[in-house]
Amino acid sequence: MALKIVFAGYPEFAAEHLKTLLDSEHEIVAVYTQPDRPAGRGRKLTASPVKALALEHQIAVEQPVNFKTEESIATLKAYNADVMVVIAYGLILPQQVLDTPRLGCINVHASLLPRWRGAAPIHRALLAGDDKSGVTIMQMDKGLDTGDMLMISECPIYPHDTSEQLHDRLIEIGQPALIATLEQLEQGTAKPVKQDDSLANYAHKLEKAEGSIDWAQSAEQIDRQIRGLTPWPGAFTQWQGSNVRVHKAQLLEANSQSNATDAQPGTIVAMGPEGFTVATGEGLLLLETLQMPGKKAMPVKDILNARKAAFEADPVFGA
Repeated sequence: MALKIVFAGYPEFAAEHLKTLLDSEHEIVAVYTQPDRPAGRGRKLTASPVKALALEHQIAVEQPVNFKTEESIATLKAYNADVMVVIAYGLILPQQVLDTPRLGCINVHASLLPRWRGAAPIHRALLAGDDKSGVTIMQMDKGLDTGDMLMISECPIYPHDTSEQLHDRLIEIGQPALIATLEQLEQGTAKPVKQDDSLANYAHKLEKAEGSIDWAQSAEQIDRQIRGLTPWPGAFTQWQGSNVRVHKAQLLEANSQSNATDAQPGTIVAMGPEGFTVATGEGLLLLETLQMPGKKAMPVKDILNARKAAFEADPVFGA
C-alpha cells in the first residue's frame, strides 16, 4: 500500500533519496527544506538540491525557519502524512513534530550508528581511519541521532576513498534500504533496536581550518585528512606564503626503503612525473594533484613544467 510521505532534507545526499521515493509507489505530499541560502561569488539566494527537485515535480515546498510556531505545526498536520522521512535536514524537530505523522519520523543517517552521530559522519569516518561505514535508518526521537535503529546497511571503506566517493556509495545502499524500511513500517514488521550509547562518537561539523596540513603528523594521518576533506572543505598547505590545496595524494608503502628519511617534515625529498614525495613526521606521502594559488587543480608533473626551478630552490611546504 502506498504511504503518504512528507520529506525533509537539504543536500544532494537527501535529494538522491527523494528521487528514489518519487520513483516508488509512495506519494510525496510535501517537501520541507531550509530557507534558500546565499551561494557563489555573487552570494545569490540559491535553492537546496531537495527544493529544486521538488519544484521540478510540482511538489509543495515548505521552508520554515523552525517549528516553534503553531502555524508551522498546523501546516505540517494539514498534510495528513503517514510518515515523515528526514535526511540531513539540519533543523531540530520538536516532539510535537515527531508525533504528528501516523508512523512518526524516520531518519536516513550516513553512518553505522551509534559510531558517528551528528553533522559530518562521512568525513569523520574517513578522518578516523574506519574500515567500514554504512547507512542506518532509525525511528527519530528528541535526541541527536539517538533513535531506535530500524535497518542497517553496511559497506566497506576502501584505502583510496575520498568523502565524495564514500558519499556516493552510501547513496547506493541507502536508497533500497529506505524503500525496504517503509515497507516494513507499512506492514507493521519493523523491529526497532536500541543503540548502545557507550559506543557513540559525535561527528562535529567541519571547519575550513581543519584542512591545514601539519606535516609533523604521520603520512597515514595526512592521507586520511586529504581524502576525508575532499572535495570540501579541502586539505591545504603553505608554500612561499600562499595556500596550496592538495587534491590527490598517495600513501607510500610503510615498508619501502625510500620511506626512511631524516628530512624536516614538509620537505620535498623527490620530485618527478609521478608527483612530489614529501617527508612527514612518520613516513612519506606522494602528492599527485595540487592547486596553486589562482590556478586550477592539475597534476604535479604539469606544475613542474612551469615551476620546477622554484620548487628546487624552495622545497619545503608549510613554511
